[in-house]
Amino acid sequence: MKKLIQYTAIAVLALGNAGCNDSFLDKAPTTTISEVTAFDSYQTVQAYMWPCYEMLYNTTIATSPNGHGYASVYNGDRNAGYLSSRAEGGYNSYAFQAVGPSSSGNGWDFGYIYRINFMLKGLENSAMPTSEKEHWQSVGYFFHSFWYMELINRFGDVPWIDKVLNPDTDEPYGPRTPRDEVADNILTRLKWAEEHIGDFTSQDGKNAINKACVQMALSRFALREGTWRKYHKLGDAEKYLTECVRVSKELIETYPALYTGTDGQPAAGYGEMWTSPDLADVPGVILYREFKTNYLTSMFNFRERNDQAVYQLSQDMADMYLTKNGLPIANANNTQYKGGSRDIYDIFTDRDPRLYHTVTPPYSVIEGGENKPVENPNCKWGYNTKDSKYRKFIDIMGADVTVANPGTAGQMKRLPISNWNAGNLIKKMPNLRGDNGPCNTSSGYYLWKNYNCWELSNNNSSICESDKPIFKVEEAILNYAEAACELGQFDQAAADFSINKLRKRAGVADMTVADIDAGFDPNRDKGNNPHWTGNMDDYEVPPLLWEIRRERIVELMGEGFGFYDVRRWAKAPYFINRQEKGMWWSKNDELYNRNTNGILNEATGLKDETLTEGYIYVQPSPKVQGKGWDDKYYLYCIPTEQLLLNKQLTQNPGWPTVNE
Repeated sequence: MKKLIQYTAIAVLALGNAGCNDSFLDKAPTTTISEVTAFDSYQTVQAYMWPCYEMLYNTTIATSPNGHGYASVYNGDRNAGYLSSRAEGGYNSYAFQAVGPSSSGNGWDFGYIYRINFMLKGLENSAMPTSEKEHWQSVGYFFHSFWYMELINRFGDVPWIDKVLNPDTDEPYGPRTPRDEVADNILTRLKWAEEHIGDFTSQDGKNAINKACVQMALSRFALREGTWRKYHKLGDAEKYLTECVRVSKELIETYPALYTGTDGQPAAGYGEMWTSPDLADVPGVILYREFKTNYLTSMFNFRERNDQAVYQLSQDMADMYLTKNGLPIANANNTQYKGGSRDIYDIFTDRDPRLYHTVTPPYSVIEGGENKPVENPNCKWGYNTKDSKYRKFIDIMGADVTVANPGTAGQMKRLPISNWNAGNLIKKMPNLRGDNGPCNTSSGYYLWKNYNCWELSNNNSSICESDKPIFKVEEAILNYAEAACELGQFDQAAADFSINKLRKRAGVADMTVADIDAGFDPNRDKGNNPHWTGNMDDYEVPPLLWEIRRERIVELMGEGFGFYDVRRWAKAPYFINRQEKGMWWSKNDELYNRNTNGILNEATGLKDETLTEGYIYVQPSPKVQGKGWDDKYYLYCIPTEQLLLNKQLTQNPGWPTVNE
């Protein structure tokens, strides 16, 4: 297994129709090779398992880098209310209760499980050496557990299938297994795999499932399950949180260095994790998806450099970013934050540089301006010298690399940004919707996490080939910090071991645990908030836990973790029911003088044509519309066709059953 891009193509070897598909009632895979001989060599098992790598970028899983940014990882954070849509009528489906019952699909898919179980059964009588059999059993347990992580996250109780079912019996028509039992089985299998997986790098290559991948799955699962159990009151949370601390700590010690990047920008390593030509041997990267021209390309950067990218940050999520001194913007002692002026340049000044790699910083260039940008001296646009602030972030992001000649690795994010057409610079950011041209936004916070200047594309096709991470140690760092805090074990030493590693790379002051008190962030969610409509306890988030969650949100913004997180925290209404609003805008602003979305009247939640300034109206208020988060969304609908096929299945609360 040299590269992940090869898996799908090679998977059509002699093992034939052992495919993964959507039907729970699929029969066991059939082959033209006997069960005994099929699993007698390392190479045949390897070939048989290649299709399971597709799971890692399956669109069902919101954290999957599957090549279409706005439809995968971005959508996971859109569902959480972290990102908003620039499109008029682009409502959050969960906020406006537009997610209806499912008759089929919805992630209720056991095709991978059947394939893995068939392999595990074949290993029982395989002539392979014990070490090789245990290795492939561990790989099977990894994939089996990774998919079950998704199943119980969506559905709670799900049928536990750990053997090849006989289609001529009632075995395929079993009931849902209690979540307690499924979760315990996942934990047991991942721990077994952690202990027994071998080092077969010479056969598999470096970019394949190994011990660290198993540990990352265990870290992710243990945090999700432990916090879900705590905040949804299922009990036994400590068992999983303790396991998360243990395995995450080991991963951090195994991968002590973070990638600092090559481009010389603030937080370059953070930004380049999603824009690098090659993630092989990059510090902290455990597993990644490789893209390569003429073999497999993505559409991330392609969409962000034309008019097809629709997601953006809202003002509320932009406000989550600290200033460089490590303080929230509302902290009483924060003299560094200048955003009280509501000027977009002041809002971005001295902020956590991770913001600059997530949202395009503001700038302005003008036609015929002085001091032509060196990155494109032949362009008609030059620096806007009317105010020095207009070039501030052009200089910060590095305007000394030629971006007029894309295709040279090493050219990451640069300002001004441009469309694919040669010399077609976007004259200013924010480029408000209604001001024409590509790369526009209705909130003022244009999402460009995957934007870079070296990938080749054009307005008609994509040949983008920057690699995308699947597992990286940054997630383990965040998992460790959160689980330790939930267990009451997060002190200054723990902060230095985890959060402050991320802060140092980003260029943000260290977290000082002793300084985080009840007044550290006046905007912290204290419970009893106006967004809450459910029946669950509206708990107050402790100050330290709030800061750790903030760090997670900021570090992983745009990577699809949001909807998993707000649901396991039982805080979906807080994030999802907020009215999406944009930057402060004045009709008299000579630079941003067009805004087709209008101004928000915060008292009514409606557009107000009488206002001359205010926050940009992005989407209606769910509360004003009589909508909002419904607690039934914490668990997904069991597809009704499955209830018809299997009378032993039961439905999740709030979703429709079927007639007998």
